[in-house]
Amino acid sequence: MARVLITGGAGFIGSHLCDRFLAEGHEVVCMDNLITGDVENIAHIRDPKFTFIQYDVTNFIYVDGKVDYVLNFASPASPLDYLEFPIQTLKVGSLGTHKALGLAKAKGARFLLASTSEVYGDPLVHPQAEDYWGNVNPVGPRGVYDEAKRFAEALTMAYHRSHGVDTRIVRIFNTFGPRMRIRDGRAIPAFISQALMEIEATVFGDGSQTRSFCYVSDLVDGIYRLITHPPGEGVHDPVNLGNPHEMTVLEMAQEIIRLTGSKSRVVFKSLPVDDPKVRQPDIRRAKELLGWEPKIGVKDGLNETIAYFKSRISRFNFKV
Repeated sequence: MARVLITGGAGFIGSHLCDRFLAEGHEVVCMDNLITGDVENIAHIRDPKFTFIQYDVTNFIYVDGKVDYVLNFASPASPLDYLEFPIQTLKVGSLGTHKALGLAKAKGARFLLASTSEVYGDPLVHPQAEDYWGNVNPVGPRGVYDEAKRFAEALTMAYHRSHGVDTRIVRIFNTFGPRMRIRDGRAIPAFISQALMEIEATVFGDGSQTRSFCYVSDLVDGIYRLITHPPGEGVHDPVNLGNPHEMTVLEMAQEIIRLTGSKSRVVFKSLPVDDPKVRQPDIRRAKELLGWEPKIGVKDGLNETIAYFKSRISRFNFKV
């Protein structure tokens, strides 16, 4: 069994990855500075093969003993977070990735970078395949996240080409599920929270912009397949992971209101700067390389996520 370091392991996706690797019998070292992560996401873990280290990965990373895999998930990931922490976002994407790659090189470990569909920016190609270079505004407010991830991809490939590090890059499209934060700022947690509290559901623009939503267990399965895939042709190239089922943001808001039985009404606000008009993954590479495609339908995933949010909102005495 492998020994795995997951940076950002107390975050939404990172904590689910901790669960998956432990379930597969691996030893997990979870590292997080808790800027946007939460120890409650990993509080349920009572496995002797699990270790949590609170640490900022923009500093030199030391882990005693062997490390077989390094999964670099340390970064703010929602627009609210990276607009609140722009410099930290740039630092963790650049310095943090550099330190994590340095550890992988020193340990002879396989490295996986959590990149993002945001590298495609506001795309002029639809759907987005991995050979599309993107349409990103480097000096806009979202650029701190987009360019941090684009730099991280370049650095990852440089370590692969120059130092022979066995690397993987996953471009994650919109993902949802339990352990998202109530005030995360992304569409699904915002709509669920607003619907459960029966306040206005905020849709930016006219709601016609599209997204493709993948349930977290499907995403984690794709990541696990990618990091455990043996070296070979194409495995070092970026791989899109996401659900190609495309829907408008307004449709998502209306579906959540329907599923929750809420009396919330939709209100429209100005579209944020550089907000993508469309987002849909081309997942042919993931199908061919990994034999992967999503299995959980959006409705089933939403019901699981709504149940989680109900428990959180009730716990903190919000109106449900």
